[in-house]
Amino acid sequence: MNISVEHINLNYGNFNALQDVTFEINSPKIYGLLGRNGAGKTSLLSILASYRQPSSGSITINGESPFENAKVMQQVAFLYKKDYKEETDTIKGMLQDAERYRPNFDKEYAEYLVKKFKLDTKKPIKKFSTGMQSALNVVLGLSIRTPITIFDEVYLGMDAPSRDIFYKELLAEQERHPRTIILSTHLVSEMEYLFDEVIMLDQGKVLLHEDYDSLINKGFKITGNSEIVDNFVQSKKQINMEQLGSTKAVTIYEKLNEKDIQAARQLGLDIAPLTLHELFVHLTKEED
Repeated sequence: MNISVEHINLNYGNFNALQDVTFEINSPKIYGLLGRNGAGKTSLLSILASYRQPSSGSITINGESPFENAKVMQQVAFLYKKDYKEETDTIKGMLQDAERYRPNFDKEYAEYLVKKFKLDTKKPIKKFSTGMQSALNVVLGLSIRTPITIFDEVYLGMDAPSRDIFYKELLAEQERHPRTIILSTHLVSEMEYLFDEVIMLDQGKVLLHEDYDSLINKGFKITGNSEIVDNFVQSKKQINMEQLGSTKAVTIYEKLNEKDIQAARQLGLDIAPLTLHELFVHLTKEED
């Protein structure tokens, strides 16, 4: 499935939630959507899922506008934290609806996941805990097998063992039935191993869209004598600096080749690669 987003803007009154957002997705991969609170993640996902239209710009899925397009919308599932307090139905009813309206739904797999998450099939969904409701969203998102599946922080309220089940099932399901999966999350350090590509938003704009392996090979922390560190990093993109006495640590966002690394070590400098979590924190931090 091709998703093409071109120069999207979204305004709430005088507030610009999204600003000139442009990117393209072509492959059945797992995409991590990262951004601080208020960066525009949910606004962007709601447009991708046809819940709203952008103020300007365009989005197409396989060349068609998805908004109020039943054929396209059936290919997209948007799972997020819902308010189920008025939902009197049970899981059985939910799965029956999924079977009725989602052509790729796998009932047997859904029932397997219900047991895996230990969800009560007889209890009304409105009586589920937040974690159980999140697990239900995971069950639906994985089992309906839409070509584009969006999970917007669906882990909320889930304990660590439940999140682990989610991650393992997500990878196994992606291997069996590849599709475009978009994961919006704040648990970057816990979930980064799931991502094939990363889209990072900052203040409503796309900060980067890059292959995961390529991205994490651009972050390094250089530590050593202050003057030597300064000389080594002076021509490189610096995204963070810490100093204690004559020792300085500078974080750079730039790929280093083996020659660079050997030169740094000969100067007595320590070089440590960054995790995606560390890169995310430094790249989206607010200026003092």
